[in-house]
Amino acid sequence: GTRIIYDRKFLMECRNSPIAKTPPSDLPDIPGVTSPNVEELKIENNHVQNCDEKVSTGEEEQFDMDI
Repeated sequence: GTRIIYDRKFLMECRNSPIAKTPPSDLPDIPGVTSPNVEELKIENNHVQNCDEKVSTGEEEQFDMDI
């Protein structure tokens, strides 16, 4: 077979193409893979809030160690 070789300039230009920024139209809806899972979004939002609370208090130790 014939090998197709692309140069860096061409690939960098393809990155900005509108087609490269949209998902394929026939992509199946798989929660957690092709679309965000509702539970994962809740956990992620809760984690971000917990991290913000820890940073804002300033009373906790700098490093947590598991023994």
